Amino acid sequence: MKLLTAKVVEGQLDVPEGTLEEGVTVTILVPEDEDRDGFEVTEEEKAFLLESLEQARRGETVDGWKLLEEIRGRS
Repeated sequence: MKLLTAKVVEGQLDVPEGTLEEGVTVTILVPEDEDRDGFEVTEEEKAFLLESLEQARRGETVDGWKLLEEIRGRS
């Protein structure tokens, strides 16, 4: 799994050549507020997200509802 940042140019995603294989399916996260430019992640945040994806691939997951309960309990 990759974390990729691209811009929309003339209604299409401008993705650096060689970044994705032809025919690959992608998921895009788009801000609800059209006036926003999206978001950027730091190298540290990117590393954290990629490690989280690897953990999920290995089946090392937690129940989302339990996680929310833990987070709220620590607030």
